[in-house]
Amino acid sequence: MSLDRDYSPSTCVADLRVYLEEYARRSRAARAAGYRRLRYGTRPEQVADLFPGDSPDAPLMVYVHGGYWQELGREESAFAAADFRREGMAFAALGYGLAPRYPLDEIVAMVREGVRWLTARARGPVHLSGSSAGAHLVTMALLDGPPVAGAVLLSGVYELGELRHTYVNAALGLDAAAAARNSPLRRLPDRLPPLVVAVGDNETAAFTRQHHGFVAAAGSRTPELVSFIARGRNHFDLPLDLGRRGTPLGDPVLALMRR
Repeated sequence: MSLDRDYSPSTCVADLRVYLEEYARRSRAARAAGYRRLRYGTRPEQVADLFPGDSPDAPLMVYVHGGYWQELGREESAFAAADFRREGMAFAALGYGLAPRYPLDEIVAMVREGVRWLTARARGPVHLSGSSAGAHLVTMALLDGPPVAGAVLLSGVYELGELRHTYVNAALGLDAAAAARNSPLRRLPDRLPPLVVAVGDNETAAFTRQHHGFVAAAGSRTPELVSFIARGRNHFDLPLDLGRRGTPLGDPVLALMRR
């Protein structure tokens, strides 16, 4: 299998649009129930949509969307808000600038700034989550050791070396040095927060390799690691279970946030 195909998660689903439309539909419904728009930086994309919990000190889940650092946005990324709010918890969809307008170093810096801004203002414990490129960005943010209570990483890309040789790099323009400094697998700190790390069982081999590589490296650095391959899930529907009680992903995520 070519690297282009190996890093094309849409090859494992019949119609990608079905999932993108579901993201947008659920996000619209969540916004209709009420949210706050928060600016965390000076760039126009540095906005987070906050969906409050039952109390000011409720646990907060911050979600960073995927899209290979060049697609999607916070507008389609509030799909899990209603599930967390049903549990009394808060949710935030973090927006950031995209490639090719911004190089990956700046995208990483934006997300780090958003995490710092939210954790500095939250009254309750903050958890981070991300899917695909979003999992990469969350892991890069963890390198700074932010005061977060846990992180959820879904179908992540943690080593970018191979991506330099795929279609994805047309927008990113990574050279060897940029790929190295933006590969969190090469730079993991000695201590990480509790982690939930998952990948779907209907994904390309590249994402499964990335998952196993990260889990092997992170296991000794965290006080708790829940790692699994989600049966019956692919790259795009796995995030829909993020805060859903009764699912293999939602249950450990909610348990972590209730501590």
